[in-house]
Amino acid sequence: MRELLRRYQFLLLAIILLLITVILYSYNLRHKTATTFFERAILTFAAPFQVGVDGIVDNVTDVWGNYLWLVDAQKRNLELEQENLELHSQLQQVEEISLQNERLRKLLAFVDDLDRPALPAQVIGEDGSNWARTIIIDKGTRAGLYSGLAVVSAQGVVGRIMKTAPDSSRVLLITDASSALAALIQRTRTRGVARGLGAKLSIEYALRDSDIQIGDLLVTSGMGGVFPKGLPLGLVESVEKDQYGLFQQVTATPTTDFSHLEEVMVIVGEDQ
Repeated sequence: MRELLRRYQFLLLAIILLLITVILYSYNLRHKTATTFFERAILTFAAPFQVGVDGIVDNVTDVWGNYLWLVDAQKRNLELEQENLELHSQLQQVEEISLQNERLRKLLAFVDDLDRPALPAQVIGEDGSNWARTIIIDKGTRAGLYSGLAVVSAQGVVGRIMKTAPDSSRVLLITDASSALAALIQRTRTRGVARGLGAKLSIEYALRDSDIQIGDLLVTSGMGGVFPKGLPLGLVESVEKDQYGLFQQVTATPTTDFSHLEEVMVIVGEDQ
């Protein structure tokens, strides 16, 4: 450092003297109306340095201003991103509520056609294993439910309650192998028994000579007193007739989409 000062001491001294001269000149300029030859010479000599200093000051000012603007812009950008995330989340919640209301509206309209008292419930669990086809709903004995009650959706029959707890119930789906209920073909009134096949339904005991076609609607017959008459069960998917058999082999696809089931109705009363 000392070596550097020794090497440029004359230059530093000249700059210091120049600055002092400029300061004195500026002071005298405020108090005098005329400029001397010496002052004009100093002004001429110092002009390039002053322009350079002014340029440096302006550049520094611009850089600092731009930096502050960028910091403020970044902060505002983060705030806008957070606000956008919150609005997107609120929009998703509104859409979910709207979809749920639409499903409930269809479900209520379906139950109104039954003219039977019913209790709404949410599906909170499911068991789709090879051994059982069941779901769990969020209503139980505290809501007055008990085993054997019919459960339906806006698309048709879901199943019946098999076990209850204070605040939940397990529902045996109509696709379970142990499920069987009286049914009939809506078009021809052909009777049979709808039994679960895991994902589909089998219509058993349908006489070989009965008129059953692919696309026919299978509905509840009302026998047994559990399910009201005429509730949709499934659509006939295949029909086979053995040459010497007494009954047809009929399968149907359930009208209820169990993979997307969220709300159900439990029928809790008799016909009004």
